[in-house]
Amino acid sequence: MPRRLKAPDAAGVIIQRRDRCVTAILGHPRISAAVARKLIELIEEIEDDDAILMLAITSAGSTFCTGFDREVDPNLVETIAALAKPTLAIINGDAFDEGLELALALDLRIAAGSARFAITQPRRGLMPHFGGTQRLPRIVGAPAALTMLLTGEPINAREAVRLGLVTRSARTAAEFRRLADRTKKEILSRGPLSALMVKEAVLKGYDMTLAQGIRLEEDLYALLQTTADRSAGIDAFLNKRKPLFKGV
Repeated sequence: MPRRLKAPDAAGVIIQRRDRCVTAILGHPRISAAVARKLIELIEEIEDDDAILMLAITSAGSTFCTGFDREVDPNLVETIAALAKPTLAIINGDAFDEGLELALALDLRIAAGSARFAITQPRRGLMPHFGGTQRLPRIVGAPAALTMLLTGEPINAREAVRLGLVTRSARTAAEFRRLADRTKKEILSRGPLSALMVKEAVLKGYDMTLAQGIRLEEDLYALLQTTADRSAGIDAFLNKRKPLFKGV
């Protein structure tokens, strides 16, 4: 996670590029239409750029994201969810309503110990419409999801880890920065093609029978065996050195 940040651009978002990872840093607690457009354009760029291996989204303030403005493009969250490359939500503060729906669309979520999570739209006679009613139960299970959706009560980072809503958390700001850096490095150190295929197998497997999912896994495994990265991985293992993956 970056230590020194430049000011947000005119759209209200900072784009940081480092070590083949693009990090989008939200400049405000609520996402505006301009930020949404910027993020959609960025995701399209990441998808097409073989030099970029992953996307991370975080915030420059003490809140991750507490919602979207009314004019936000409804395709924003689904565009993030459709990105083939690994994605990471670095949740440094509260993730409420559409902000939580945004985080749910990323592959992995890590959280600061102070972060809270809630979906409160039903309290106002509304309901989530960026995938919250679908992704939340798939991640934490229907009973926990219904409890969050129907009560609107926030849960803390410790409870979020217990439920599987976030994978890791850290108590202090310094620990959280180290956790964010370490998680990025772990993802970036994996073979780019194997990461893509693992993500495809898991996400597409949701909607398949077990037999169909296993067949998909077998097909992707066979495809991976034809790549140069697979040979590089084996050679590095045999020679006890770090592999040099090229994504081909």
